[in-house]
Amino acid sequence: MSILNADLHCHSVVSDGTLTPEELASRAAANGVQLWSLTDHDEVSGQQRAAAAARAHGMKYLTGAEISVTFAGETVHIVGLGFDADDPAMREGLLQTRGGRQERAREIAEGLRQAGIKDAYDGALKYVGNPELISRTHFARFLVDSGICSNTGDVFRRFLTHGKPGYVPHRWASLCDAVGWITRAGGVAVVAHPGRYAFTANEEYALFIEFKAHGGTGVEVVTGSHTTAEYVKYADTAREFGLAASRGSDFHDPGESRIDLGELPYLPGELTPVWELLTDRIR
Repeated sequence: MSILNADLHCHSVVSDGTLTPEELASRAAANGVQLWSLTDHDEVSGQQRAAAAARAHGMKYLTGAEISVTFAGETVHIVGLGFDADDPAMREGLLQTRGGRQERAREIAEGLRQAGIKDAYDGALKYVGNPELISRTHFARFLVDSGICSNTGDVFRRFLTHGKPGYVPHRWASLCDAVGWITRAGGVAVVAHPGRYAFTANEEYALFIEFKAHGGTGVEVVTGSHTTAEYVKYADTAREFGLAASRGSDFHDPGESRIDLGELPYLPGELTPVWELLTDRIR
C-alpha cells in the first residue's frame, strides 16, 4: 500500500488553484495517480465535482479540505481526508474560518498601497474563483503578472511575510476545532507540510503533542515543499508520535508548483499510509 500513487493534497479554482476540479482530475490521471483528493482551503464546495471527475478517469477518491489554524502565533494547515462533506458542523466551521479573508485582503491591499502599489485588491480579485477565499496567493499572481515581482516567491519575500508592507496576520480556527470538525465528520486529520512552519524544535513538538491529543492521526511526510532530508525527518516524526503518513503534491498551478500531481517519491515502506485508515471512505 505504501507504493500506491496517492496524491492527497492539491487546490482548484474553488480556493487558490488555477485549474478546475475536472482539469485537476484529468492531470492527475494522466500522471498515474491512483487515489486522489482535492483539498481546497477552508472549502468543500468542489467535492462533488472532484469525486465525479475522479470516477470518470478511473481514480479512487477521498474527500478533502485544508483548514487554516492558528498555533503558537503561526498559521498551520490541517488537511482533512475522508470526511462527510455535507456534515453541518464542518460546513459551518469552514464558513466561519473563511469569514475573515476579505477583511484581511483589504488590509493587505492597503499595506501595498502605502508601498506604492495601487489597486491591489481589485487586481487580486481578477485571479479569484471564489471571492470568499481571496488569499495572499492571489495578490502574488497579480504582482507577478503586473511585472512588479519576478515570481511568487519574490512576492512573498518582498511584500507578504512578517515585517513586509503587505503582511497582515489573521486569526484562524483553533487546532482543537479543526481536528474536531474533521474527526466528528468521520474523517482523518493530517498535519500538512510541517517542514514549512517557522517553529522551534519545542514548538513543533508541542504542535504534534496537542494535535494527537485532539484526535489527529496523520502527518504529510512526502509533499511538494519538503526536501529529501525532510522526508526522512517527518518519517521519523510519524514513527515517534504513532502517526499515519500522507503524500500530496500541494499542486496549485502548472507554472507555480514545485512538483506536479502524482510525481512525488513514494512513502517509505515502513510507515502506515493514511489511506489504510480510510478504506471504508474511499470511493
